[in-house]
Amino acid sequence: MMSEKYTNINNQNASRSVPPVQDPPGQVSVKFPDSALQTFPPSAPEGKIAGGSGPPRDADVTFSKPTSGSSEQPTANWAKAFTVTAYQPYFDVDTSDILERIKESLFPFKGTFKEKTANSPDLYGPFWICTTLIFVSASIGTSITYLADKIRHKEWDYDIHMLTWSACVLYGYVVFVPITLYIVLKYLSVPLGLVQLLCLYGYSLFVFIPAGCLSIVPVEMFRWVVVGVAGFMSAMFVASNLRSHIVSAGERWFWIVSGITLLQLALTIVLKIYLFSVST
Repeated sequence: MMSEKYTNINNQNASRSVPPVQDPPGQVSVKFPDSALQTFPPSAPEGKIAGGSGPPRDADVTFSKPTSGSSEQPTANWAKAFTVTAYQPYFDVDTSDILERIKESLFPFKGTFKEKTANSPDLYGPFWICTTLIFVSASIGTSITYLADKIRHKEWDYDIHMLTWSACVLYGYVVFVPITLYIVLKYLSVPLGLVQLLCLYGYSLFVFIPAGCLSIVPVEMFRWVVVGVAGFMSAMFVASNLRSHIVSAGERWFWIVSGITLLQLALTIVLKIYLFSVST
């Protein structure tokens, strides 16, 4: 009887046992809506395919997405190719690296230069090699002409056009030939970068610097031998480093390598005739 009485009391007052707490006057209550908590790590698969519309974790979006508040398109990043900062990494090399790559260029049949510079090609060495060759060829050509005129007892006149002509030939060759070759290899789906080709062709010209210095000897046959050996070494250096990559182009690789070799030999003949010889 007593237990039944207590049960009735509990059932009658259960809903009114704890009155709600009223907010004091002057205060505003803050209510938090229900929110779905995120579980870490997320259970959904992520990656290049299942990651939704966003880029994958290993994607480099530094140059692909515009900054906040900007409507710049990704194609506008081509403008960075005309800035100095875009080429700064290719000039950040040590003297030991330059000397090591110059040493590699003097052994044309090794064919290891391309692999050693695949991850870190530079433009510092090719620029200064080409610039040095321009001044060496111009000065050696002027010295050869001066000595020849003294031997013949003729009046000597300095030709300023020799410097500008050598600059146009060498700078034009080391820039436009790699660009043309890059376009051809790109068409044939050969994976070679433009900077790698510029680096290779730049270092291939180093052998002409000592050859030009030796051309001051007033013996024409000796000059032809020295410049001919330098041209052969330069051509073999370029061909041996590109052959293993161009083989993937199929049967046309032989003609491409032959064209590369003939261009180097043609440059050798031009340097010998117009810079390392005596004008009559």
